[in-house]
Amino acid sequence: MDRYKIALLFFFSSLIFIGCSSTRGLKPGQILYTGADVKINPDSSGRIDDQKSVKSALEERTRPRPNKSILGFKYKLFFYNLAGEPKKNKGIKHWLRTKMGEPPVLLSEVKIKYNNDVLTSYLISQGYLQSVVTGDTLVKGKKGKAIYTAVTGQRYKINSISFPADSGNLANIINQNKEKSLLKVGNYYDLETYKNERIRIDNDLKEKGYFYFSPDYLIVQVDSTIGKHLVDIRMRVKEIAPDAGLKPYTIRNINIFPNYNVRRDSLLKQLKPVEFADFRIYDNRNTFKPWVFNRLVFFQKNELYNRTDHSQSLNRLVNIGTFQGVRADFLPIDSFRNNQLDLNLYLTLMKKNSLTFSVVGTSKSNNFVGSEIRLTQTTRNVFKAAEQLDVSVSGGFETQVSGQSRGLNSYSFTAEGKLTFPRLLIPFFKFSSTNAFVPKTIVSASYQLLSRGSLYNLNSIKGEFGYNFKESKYKEHTFNPISINYVQPSSLNIVKRDSLYQLGLRGVLEKQFIIGSNYNFTYTNQMEDQRRNNLYFNGSVETGGNLVGLVVPKNDQGKKELLNTSLTQFIRLEADIRDYFKLTKGITWANRFNAGYGFAYGNSRALPYVRQFFAGGSNDIRAFRARALGPGTYKLPDTAFADQGGDIKIMLNTELRFKIVSVLHGALFADAGNVWLRREDPPTPATDDAPANPGREGVKFRPGKALSEMAVGTGAGLRIDATIFVIRLDVAFPLRKPYLPPGDRWVIDKIDFGSSSWRKDNLIYNIGIGYPF
Repeated sequence: MDRYKIALLFFFSSLIFIGCSSTRGLKPGQILYTGADVKINPDSSGRIDDQKSVKSALEERTRPRPNKSILGFKYKLFFYNLAGEPKKNKGIKHWLRTKMGEPPVLLSEVKIKYNNDVLTSYLISQGYLQSVVTGDTLVKGKKGKAIYTAVTGQRYKINSISFPADSGNLANIINQNKEKSLLKVGNYYDLETYKNERIRIDNDLKEKGYFYFSPDYLIVQVDSTIGKHLVDIRMRVKEIAPDAGLKPYTIRNINIFPNYNVRRDSLLKQLKPVEFADFRIYDNRNTFKPWVFNRLVFFQKNELYNRTDHSQSLNRLVNIGTFQGVRADFLPIDSFRNNQLDLNLYLTLMKKNSLTFSVVGTSKSNNFVGSEIRLTQTTRNVFKAAEQLDVSVSGGFETQVSGQSRGLNSYSFTAEGKLTFPRLLIPFFKFSSTNAFVPKTIVSASYQLLSRGSLYNLNSIKGEFGYNFKESKYKEHTFNPISINYVQPSSLNIVKRDSLYQLGLRGVLEKQFIIGSNYNFTYTNQMEDQRRNNLYFNGSVETGGNLVGLVVPKNDQGKKELLNTSLTQFIRLEADIRDYFKLTKGITWANRFNAGYGFAYGNSRALPYVRQFFAGGSNDIRAFRARALGPGTYKLPDTAFADQGGDIKIMLNTELRFKIVSVLHGALFADAGNVWLRREDPPTPATDDAPANPGREGVKFRPGKALSEMAVGTGAGLRIDATIFVIRLDVAFPLRKPYLPPGDRWVIDKIDFGSSSWRKDNLIYNIGIGYPF
């Protein structure tokens, strides 16, 4: 019997074993419940609209749910049976049975009549007003399932819609906005749409002062007796609605307690307030300058209450980062008999000083280390206008092991000070915004030491002045019109200098003065966990030496210098797009596309080293050493120092993430990409200051050949995801090596896990903090 027959025999034997193992723990008379099957109009030749999704929705609503399974294998039930009945409430058997496993779901637990009612109710809510669902069970051996037959009838549509017809102010507001109605003639009857329509009307009334109105005061009357499977819709205000809900309210007094504490409640209310604009501020400690609240509270005296001002005021007070508690009380004057409200804002301060420790993992396309620990001292309300000062120190590391070819360990140390003003400081220009998010002006200064083992150190001093503005909860803009970065190498001797020159890394040795601007735009809906598909986009543009280059004089060699350092001139673009698709509960398919392009001109032949793009590493193309891939088809010697940057980058990542147990997660992934230079890197002769550069072949980006020069790798990983931090271990190996001759670059046929020499040359182990993307 050859090996293929043995494999087939083993496969079918496994299927038989898996099928039997799910029922072997059942007691006599017990039937394993395998799930529900819904048949829609089986005796009719007609199909309903979107029958597949309706069938899926009905099956999802049946209870109980059968045992969890993957490709038909009930893995939790398998572990439950494998453990058996433990003798003690501890030990491996108890853990396996209670944590990894779950008891069998039995057919006797299925309540047919209850499910019939639930499914019928759902169909009626979707417009199938004459639907009937009947259920039964089907048993085969020790397994059984429930079968539900749904006879839907024809789906009803809306024939006409009417709103309150009286001449009152409330009815006028409802009718003025009826063009925005979610109910449309010709649409299907849908109970969820009716609920949302009541909420829409309530929002319209709240904008006009109806503070005590509620969607429950509206009733939707449906007449389905008109024939032809049509319904007439009448929207009415209930007669039992209270008087307070049927009249608009105005704001009388706005009282602000900016340093509120429950223990000081009575004392604070007895204070003489400071009156500023429309506010009465009770703050005997002068915690804030009064004008601050003009930017945070949108209500004005004697105006109608409206929900927009309410929401934006609360959002700004919460998002400013100064208050740990925000409460808004609207109190009616004279017990609802008039139409005025007093607004009391109770604001509880956060601690003025706090110390935080964080563990973060990032995925940057430059040479800086991605994972770090950070200690931050925060001082709030520095100048009594809700400013915030953050002083932090952080240290990062990056390590990668590849058997014979070991990646170089890197570490970084960073000290940073950042002062944030909750407003836009723009000379000669007064800017005001009215959305829920407070615009910010940020001034920062930092020092970073980046060490590449024993080879060299980079010292970076950076200062920025700029603005941060959230357009909405999805969109964020950061613009730094002034960005100054001075980089100087250190710990270099002649031997190290010569080796870097010979590898085309002259840029590492050069002092760099980067004076320019940068803009960053971020879109994300990742905060909406209920979405099945989440997106993230980050786009950035950076310029260096553009305006300054117009006024900086040239030296004797024709180079523009500032403080005896050559001025860099470039434009750098980068885009990072990520998609997170939830296949099922606990299983996510994550994808990323990252592309960057740099254009150097004038003083510069290539992007400055600290702004170049790199490929390979624990957050990048994990089957290759960090920063060792490329440029193009260039092959870096295995024993050489890896820091091969480029002007152009293309990268694609895909990763299937799944929960194994508790905080332990797994991943299967594939990465592809490379970096290139815009120009060739020809040989250069030796000079008095530097050795000869042998040049690098195949480094230039050629659009027609870029796809054939992409590296590809794959692998698997384990992650400990404790929510507050993630520790990651990935193992990867290459599938395609761009530095091999054309036609030999795919190396799938050379994979041999049984060979120690193959493992030593190809397996790459990555250790990181946080997810790679």
